[in-house]
This record gives sequence, structure tokens and C-alpha cells, in this order.
Amino acid sequence: MAKIILAVCSLLLVFASPCVAQTIIKGRVVDMVTKEPLESALITDAATLKTTITNNQGEFVLKNVMDADSVTISLIGYSTQKVTAGAAKDNIIIELRKGQVDLKEIIITSYTNNITTSRTLSSIDLGMQPVKSAQDLLRLVPGLFIAQHQGGGKAEQIFLRGFDADHGTDVNVSVDGLPVNMVSHAHGQGYSDLHFLIPETVAGYDFGKGPYYTDKGDFCTAGYVAYNTMNVLDKNMVKIEGGQFNTGRIVTMLNLLDENAKTKGQSAYIAAEGLYSDGGPFQLPEHFRRLNLFGKFITKLDANNKLTVILSTLNSTWRASGELPNRALAEGYVTSRFGAIDSSQGGYTSRTNAIAKLTTTLGHNFTWENEAFYSHYNFNLISNFTFYYADPLNGDEFGQHEERDMYGYKTTITRENYLGSATLTSTAGAGIRYDNTYPTWLSHTLHANDILNFIQLGTVKECNSNAYIDQTLTLGKWLFNTGARFDYFNFYYLNNAPKSDSAAAIYDGKNPSQGKSIISPKLNVQYTVNPKWQLYVKMGKGFHSNDARVVIANQGYQVLPPAYGADFGINWKPAPRLFINTALWYLYLRQEFTYGQDFGDESVQPSGRTVRKGIDFSARYQVNDWLFANLNIDLAVPKAIDSTAGHNYLALAPTFTSTAGLFFRFNNGLNGGISYRYLRNRAANSTYSLTALGYFVTDLAVNYTKKNYEIGFTVQNLLNVAWDESQFDYISRLKYEKSPVDEVSYTPGAPFFAKLKFSVFF
Repeated sequence: MAKIILAVCSLLLVFASPCVAQTIIKGRVVDMVTKEPLESALITDAATLKTTITNNQGEFVLKNVMDADSVTISLIGYSTQKVTAGAAKDNIIIELRKGQVDLKEIIITSYTNNITTSRTLSSIDLGMQPVKSAQDLLRLVPGLFIAQHQGGGKAEQIFLRGFDADHGTDVNVSVDGLPVNMVSHAHGQGYSDLHFLIPETVAGYDFGKGPYYTDKGDFCTAGYVAYNTMNVLDKNMVKIEGGQFNTGRIVTMLNLLDENAKTKGQSAYIAAEGLYSDGGPFQLPEHFRRLNLFGKFITKLDANNKLTVILSTLNSTWRASGELPNRALAEGYVTSRFGAIDSSQGGYTSRTNAIAKLTTTLGHNFTWENEAFYSHYNFNLISNFTFYYADPLNGDEFGQHEERDMYGYKTTITRENYLGSATLTSTAGAGIRYDNTYPTWLSHTLHANDILNFIQLGTVKECNSNAYIDQTLTLGKWLFNTGARFDYFNFYYLNNAPKSDSAAAIYDGKNPSQGKSIISPKLNVQYTVNPKWQLYVKMGKGFHSNDARVVIANQGYQVLPPAYGADFGINWKPAPRLFINTALWYLYLRQEFTYGQDFGDESVQPSGRTVRKGIDFSARYQVNDWLFANLNIDLAVPKAIDSTAGHNYLALAPTFTSTAGLFFRFNNGLNGGISYRYLRNRAANSTYSLTALGYFVTDLAVNYTKKNYEIGFTVQNLLNVAWDESQFDYISRLKYEKSPVDEVSYTPGAPFFAKLKFSVFF
């Protein structure tokens, strides 16, 4: 019936139209220098305001265009081009030149969905804000905050939409399709260490909040962040940075093929990063060392097949001062808030990745992508949060270790159908991921190297098979997206701990293997009122998986607790250079995952049902040709459902955060900006009898960029405020204390921290 209606409407339009020659324009939009396809470029018929956007291959189709019409091609960060429809040939190649960011290029259309909105925001922010590290890339996501609390080499703690997501329990993170989250990790479920990503290699990223995306599975409850590295370098680069606290960094990025290779669809480059830092004013220097190597090769196998191969490796070591109880300084256990109680803390990690991706263009508007990936991973961490609480004689120092191989494959096939004035994009995907961790342990240690006993010791094998289907129909001012995802998990944990292990008895007589499946439906609807207003509703079900050790210990209880969410949002352009996105949202979790005091506890503790609701607000404003402003405000009300009033606070969950900045970019090469991030006080425990203090921190960056070089400086914590980067509620006992104390422990944030940089381009 729908096809009949569309056919009749199309005939009516044809007969009602004046007798003027009409054209169907098909083409491809690419970067003028790199020849790379440009996704989400907007194609607009200036006469009728009909629009379409390019797909991930840079391709587009614009129907029913009059020969005399002018067609514009625009994309944030590129100079707009115009072509005459009658002069355009079939499969025209349109090359866009990089230019200044201009918010006038943003036009709200029916094709403006979550992906294009997030890419719009990310393109503006990535183009304007100088990025100093992989951590800064996470901070670019509106409403996402991070905290480092165990030395520079450990994965950051993540906060988003009222979640203390620990190191990634409720935020799905990926790079070039490679999962970053580690399942059943020695330190925490979903552990996401992004330090293998060299920030200068990032071409762009997209993000989404909530559980509404069929291609995102495990951990996508609060949302996801997906990074993509550059396919082609437009220039070679060597960068040297140096600053306070004996900090030094060098980065180089080099093309391996000449310009002629680009015309053949080939590219290859390598990048390397070396970093050393004492980590700030800590009395115990971190001696943080990191080495990253990255390589990417792309070649056309034939007219329809493109192969991408990516190799990368990370190696990092550091020492850590760890968390300090609030009383430690007041009572003289340390002489500075940057002191340390246990000097043995620190860690080592390495990760080597390989990705092979084949992109195939089939006939009849089909695109088929196949990706295989592999990671080899090592992790070792020594921590001490409670000091002499559990063991007054030897102390509570503990070690966490794992060695892991991760294998995966995923396939996606997409087809675009043009049904009259409607566009139907159909996507089907499937994948498998297998993690083999051998061994993984939690041990009671002394002076880092002496293992007193194993608290946990075993082998984890975990497999996730998945499949999904997704349909997006764009019809006039409406966009309908619906999909469903199926996931099956098999968990295996073989306990190898000695009988004296306090946790060994938990697994006696237990089946070491458990399986569980879940189906996650999604529905998104949006209506574009006009080029200035768009309304949307998102609804969906997601999930986060439990740690395999807990699954086996509990014999399958609460393996894949679901999350149900809904968003009602608006995209709004009240002025040509002002773009606003805001949303009211709601999220319900059947089972919250929280973490205990790692010493002697299971990795993950189920803590009952929770609900979160809130408001997200993001605005981007271009004051004039050289001055830009942004503002993000995020409010959340997180509560535990199964607890009584006054005992239903979610520890460390953010309730109010904000970031904002002013950024400038002059034609003479001078650019930079000043920005702040604000986190309000929040509950440190379920009764709010303890408070995790908020902070307001300001950063500054100024650069002078020319064709062949760039010089600049950055200052973190410009106003030199005293702030606590991370805080936890711990029951701890310091040496010689007669009894333990329940209070907040903290890791101090960096004070005024200035760095200089010099880059050469060639």
C-alpha cells in the first residue's frame, strides 16, 4: 500500500510540474587534498530547498532538480561549492576545499539525525578546541567528564548522564570499529583505556547518549563515543612539547606514499608518540612513560573493493600516589595534599592492535563492510585505598593483573532505496567477539613485588555473538528509524586459586560456564518543522554485561540487566550562526553495577534498580568570522529505586555539570581559546552524609599556525585552584590508628600547568 501511495504521489508531482527539463544528480563528494570521501555533506537545491546528504562513501543522489537550478554542497569546516544542475554529469566528483568553520553552513533538514547532529557538534569542537591528549578527546563530548586517580597510565573514570560509569561500565567506546571496553577486566567491568590513541591522528568522532543505537551493544546505556582516525595525511608533521613537572612529548606523522598514490586510491602513513612526565607536583614523581606507534594502509583492490589495514601498539609505565583520606593531611600523615602513604603504587600496561577492513561497493546501491580485529593486552596495577584496614600488620596493598587476547569480526551490509521522494536506508549487521584472559588475578601484596596470597586467580573466556537490523525512512519532513539487536553471551571462569583463597569456596561445585541472550529494540522518530526547527523522540532498550567471575559465582543471576530509555529533543537554529540542541531524557536500569573496596571484594556488586532523568543543553554560537562560543549544561537526578528516601542517592553520580569556552581563529594564523569545566558537589555515599566536592577549572590555549609551522602554549588550571580530581568513600585505617574511619578519599587535581609546543609541517 505504501508503495502504491508513493507511486501515485510521484505521478501527480510529475503532471503538476511545469514542462522544464529535470535532472537526477548523482555524485561523490571528496576532500580536495586527500581525495577522501566526505560523509554527511549537505546537498541542497537552492530553488526548491530539497536536500540530501552523502553516505559514508561520500555518495549522494538528488532527484527532480531543474536544469537551471543551482545546487550547493556544504560541510562544516569546508568552503561551500555551487554547481548548476544542467551542467552536472552523472557520478560527478565534487572536491571541497578545507576552510574556516562557519555555523551558517548548518541547515536543519529531515536528514539531520543523531549521527549528523553529533558530528556537527564534534566537527565544531574538534576544529576549534586544541586537543592535548586522548583524555581531552573524551572531554569534547558534551556532558562527559573524566577523572584520573591512579597515575597517568590508568584508564580514566568516566561520568555521563548521571552515571559514575567507573572506567566504562555504561559508556561504549571504540576506535575505528575496534572495541576499547574490556569485558571482565581485572580492575573493572568495561575498563576503557584510550591511551593507545594518538590524538593527532583523529579525523573525527561521533557520540550518542542513551541506548538507542542498534550497532552499539554492550555498555551502551549512558551512551557511546566512536573515534575514527585519518585515512590520509594532508601533510607530514613533527611536534615537540615541553612543560612543567619535567613533562616532554614528541609526535611525528609521516606519509609513506607519494602524491601519485592518492590518484590510485592508495595511502599509507605512520605516527609515533613518546611521552615522559613526573605527573605534576606530587612528592612521589610518577615517572610516567608512554610510547605509541600507529600505522594505517589503504589500497583499492579493484573498482569496487577497498582494503584498510591498521596496526598500533602502546607501552606505558607509571608510579602513583593514590587516594588520600581527607584526615591524612590534617593529622600529619602526609605533609602535602600531593603526598603519598604507600609509595609502591603504580602500574604497567601494553596493548597491540590489528584491524583489517574490506569495503565493497555492490550494485543496486549496496555497500558491504567486513572488519576483523585482534588485540593482545597486558595489565598490572598496584593499589592501596584502605591502607591498614583489612590487614593491620602488612597493610592492604593489592595487585591486579591480566593478560588477554581479544579476537573479533563484524559484517555490515547497507542499501539505499529511493522510493519517489522517500529514502529508505536498510542496514543489517552481525558480529562476534571472543576474549581469552589467562590468567587474571587479584592478590594481596607487600611492597608491590611480594604476593602474600591470591584473593582471586583464574581464567576468563567470554564470547559475544550479535546480529541486528536497522531501517531508516526519510519521507518529506519525517524521519523514522527502527531496529532490533540480538546479543548472546557465553561466560566461562575457571577458578585456579588455592583452597586457602578466601574466594575459592565461592566457585566450589559451580558450573564454570553460563550463557544468556537479550533482544534490544529501538525506535527513533523526528519531524523537521522547517530549516530552523526539528523535534525528535528516541526510545530504546540497551544493556551492560556483568563480570564473568560474578556471573559464575551467582550462577547466571543478573547477567545482562537491561536499560530502558527515552529522549525528547529539539535541534534549533534561532539565528544563522547559532545552533542549539537540547533534550529531556529518562533512563531506567533493572540492575545497577557498583564497585566495592577492591581488596577482597568481587569485581562488580549488583545494587538494585535505578532511575535517572534530566536535561541536556548544548549551544554553539559564532559571534563573528573569528570568534566562537560554546556552552554545555547537563542536569541529572539519579536515584536508587529499591532504597528508602534519604538512602537512595547514587554515590558519585553527577547531578549538574557544565562546560563552556570562547575560541578565536584569525586569518593571520593566531588561534586558541579559554574554557572552563564545572562539576557540582554530589553525594559520596547513599545517604549523602559524605560529600564529593565539586570544582571549577579553567584552561587556556594560544597558537600561531602557519603553513609550515605552529608554535603555541597551553595552561591547565589557569587560576591555580585547589581541586580534587577524583573522590571515593572508603573505610580506611592509617598506621597506628586504633580503629578504621569512613570518609572521603581524594586524588588532587593538577595545579597551574603550562606547556609549550612547536610543530613543523612538510
